[in-house]
Amino acid sequence: MSTRELIVLGTAGAVPTRRRNHNGYLLRWDGQGILFDPGEGSQRQMALAGASATELRWLCVTHFHGDHSLGVPGIVQRLGRDGVPHDVHAVFPADGAQYWERLKYATSYYDSPSLVEHPVSGERETLPGNGFTLTALPLDHSIPTYGYRLAEPDGRTFLPDRLRANGITGAAVRELSGALLEEYSVRKPGQKVAFVMDTRLCDNVFALAAGADMLIIESTYLDSEAHLAEERGHLTARQAGEVAHSAGVKTLVLTHFSERYTASDDATFLDQADFPGAVLAHDLARIPLPPRRPADPRAD
Repeated sequence: MSTRELIVLGTAGAVPTRRRNHNGYLLRWDGQGILFDPGEGSQRQMALAGASATELRWLCVTHFHGDHSLGVPGIVQRLGRDGVPHDVHAVFPADGAQYWERLKYATSYYDSPSLVEHPVSGERETLPGNGFTLTALPLDHSIPTYGYRLAEPDGRTFLPDRLRANGITGAAVRELSGALLEEYSVRKPGQKVAFVMDTRLCDNVFALAAGADMLIIESTYLDSEAHLAEERGHLTARQAGEVAHSAGVKTLVLTHFSERYTASDDATFLDQADFPGAVLAHDLARIPLPPRRPADPRAD
């Protein structure tokens, strides 16, 4: 059975704390590892989580502030150290290409394995993956920042009772097409995951989150510091919840918390998000994607 889950490597904002490592989010998707925003210490956090560099296929950086990218040198070095045999796709804002080069070559690096680089720019960029597409949209932060949306194509689920009732079995099922396929199956929406970090509210936040099975989103501040969120280009927990409600999200993952908050504030983040599917991320947590469901109740 394929595994689709989020492994949280770190949940801190700009400054790591005793209970929260710098950012890092490993999405396991049918044997492919997609690593988002590896902050300082991500390599060790992966080891603690039982994850390995060999599973990485994509490395996606939203922007080049340190809490989102200082782990890049360690991850790149580990890919070579572990002899990863396949290409790893690296996605990052084109405007930060100089920082990418500095991070990649922070120490001696022998260009192994091959990093297939995708510097993204403009209003929208979509990259093909194995069984999904990865779309990058610009956000509203203090430096060029992109959010990411992973989307699986829709499929179809056959209706076994209806097939049996009409004597359709074996190879005949596979040969159904057109109107008959519509009659004996229902659409199964592909899963979608959105990753939104370091931004004020803007149209692209909602575009990335639309219909997502899982939205991983910064909630750096509580209402009491809403003025700082606006000033510094961040979101509050309440704003994250409003995005999830408006966009029809299934699972909301709150993360990227300012160091000013302690464990006693955890419940307040959930209260202010006010979303029934909200999860407060903790380091090394594993959060499964919600089950895939057909679009028609006849298939239940």
